[in-house]
Amino acid sequence: MTHNKLALVTGANKGIGLEVAKSLARQGITVLLGARNPALGEAAAAKLRADNLDVTFVELDLDRNETFAAVAAKIAADHGHLDILVNNAGIIDPADGPPSTASIAAVERVFHINFFQTIALTQVLLPLLRKAPTARIVNVSSGLASLTLHSDPNWPYAPFKLIGYCGSKTALNMFTVQLAYELRDTNIKVNSADPGYTATDINNNQGHQTIEEGAAETIRLALLPDDAPTGTFSDSAGPEPW
Repeated sequence: MTHNKLALVTGANKGIGLEVAKSLARQGITVLLGARNPALGEAAAAKLRADNLDVTFVELDLDRNETFAAVAAKIAADHGHLDILVNNAGIIDPADGPPSTASIAAVERVFHINFFQTIALTQVLLPLLRKAPTARIVNVSSGLASLTLHSDPNWPYAPFKLIGYCGSKTALNMFTVQLAYELRDTNIKVNSADPGYTATDINNNQGHQTIEEGAAETIRLALLPDDAPTGTFSDSAGPEPW
């Protein structure tokens, strides 16, 4: 009996998430394209279906836990398992900033979405991931998560000190390490991807990488072979320092 792989990509109606969804679908994987805006999500999925890709929109808003349960129920009813979870959705807040001046409300909002709700969604979906022959969780992090790099004043991105955003991605990396350890004796691998400085809406398209370049490492980690490592942090050039 053939096992049809299923992937869920969050924040996938544009940017890196959309590219990941498209690339996984091109591998013959059925993809659930998660987005919080139904109109934008369905339009993105329809565009991929026009290219004969097996992509379906699902409403998934990291600020609304009821959407987690609805997606999990749909996956359970329609597929019975989940092979790949790409935790791509995330936010920045204009009131975030250096530790001495950042709005605490903004920092809390960024952590709520980028860290706490990402954990919550993963917990809801873990039973379905456990039912797959092999499964992959990819947490889309950032080079700005690295404590080692932030400690280097000569690092090109050292001036980018956003305590909420950077801290939330550092915390996400801790989630990767601890979940990978917890699942070390299972068929589930958990890794963090650093897309690099990619031109997306989150940075007003100022990044120097293309969307395709920015999505490459996430795609690679989503398709890891069974003998690959778990609990890692990497970009397309290789391992990243924590």
